[in-house]
Amino acid sequence: MRGLFTPAEFAIKVHLEFRRMVMRPEFSCLGAKAAFNENTYAFGVFDDMGTKQATEQLSKELSGFARSPIINENEFSSFVAIFRGPLDLTEREFEICLWLQLRQLHQVDRSDWDPSVSSDPNDPDFSFSFAGQAFYVVGMHGRSSREARRFPWPTLVFNPHEQFERLRTEKKWKRMQGAIRARELAIQGSINPMLSEFGEESEAPQYSGRAVSDDWEAPFPVAPKRPLEH
Repeated sequence: MRGLFTPAEFAIKVHLEFRRMVMRPEFSCLGAKAAFNENTYAFGVFDDMGTKQATEQLSKELSGFARSPIINENEFSSFVAIFRGPLDLTEREFEICLWLQLRQLHQVDRSDWDPSVSSDPNDPDFSFSFAGQAFYVVGMHGRSSREARRFPWPTLVFNPHEQFERLRTEKKWKRMQGAIRARELAIQGSINPMLSEFGEESEAPQYSGRAVSDDWEAPFPVAPKRPLEH
């Protein structure tokens, strides 16, 4: 499909389709709805997930978002990264691509890990960090078993971690969590089994949307960075 459009036309097309999906009345992620309603999000279309070209461009745009005032000046904000491929991935294949892309970003990151979160994906306080900003990552793709995670192109949504901390501090998180779960039940018939209570278990198993076993470990290094291999 992408061959039928110029890069600019393709970017416009997927942006409109993603926005249309988020703004559906039944869409369960209320934070995403708020960010799109208030226009407090950034959006980019990139080459195939995990490639050098995608990593270089995404690192520039995500770094700009991480340092922009949009995060601190708004209750909800997100950076939406949509990749041209690979398409038609199984849940396991998408999970592999997601963590490959996060490792590539980590390797080119010149900033220290956000000190408010842990860099150990097994730690309950873990959150992905880039450009000194912690992010809760939501992966989406065309063959996800979860309706709310289903989008034709592989997608990573980077949500600033501090907005969840603010919700919890202001005692708004439980109410919002209940509303999200009610929507999940309505569209899916069940609550996502990977969504643990905030801060009680590592969020790493939640990133791809795939149901994983209790002994699952994130393919992500806790060790110091290594030079990026091409």
